[in-house]
Amino acid sequence: MDADSRTRAVIEEHWRASERGDTDAERAIYAKDAILDYPQSGERFQGRAAISAQRGAHPADRTFTVQRITGHGSLWVSECLITYDGVPSHSVSIMEFADDRVVHETQYFADPFGVPAWRAALAEPMPGASPVPDAGVWQIADRPASGPSITASSRPGELSCPRPQRPPAGRGERSWRGGR
Repeated sequence: MDADSRTRAVIEEHWRASERGDTDAERAIYAKDAILDYPQSGERFQGRAAISAQRGAHPADRTFTVQRITGHGSLWVSECLITYDGVPSHSVSIMEFADDRVVHETQYFADPFGVPAWRAALAEPMPGASPVPDAGVWQIADRPASGPSITASSRPGELSCPRPQRPPAGRGERSWRGGR
């Protein structure tokens, strides 16, 4: 088995251990002085013991579904769907390895969101994806929830969508950024 196959197997076991709630097996991937960063909250956990304590003390009932693992050498990325008490959250975990252990992990989390009306006709569902229930439609300020019209372009088989106009400064900023 080559080095990348071994690393992939270690990462897969890490996520299986997370799913089982086996904190000893889950923490085995980390170097003693590993760092775990959560950029969205600004938290940094230093050392395998702190990482393990933080994960082991989590109060929610969690499930982990690995959607993809990709990487090579010392840099690996896992995309997961983690549910906390039944509420889904997408996670991207970036793991940096040295001497067969994670020395630095950065983990990002994102809640699912509904499809904005202005681009609904331009997209198709991702394989295996399901609609987000009750997510609503992200609106652009001063525009109805139905969004702009989607029309056929001058080329057969293509669609066009008028580019939304940015709201004036200070008005509707959340709605504008919320268009993701």
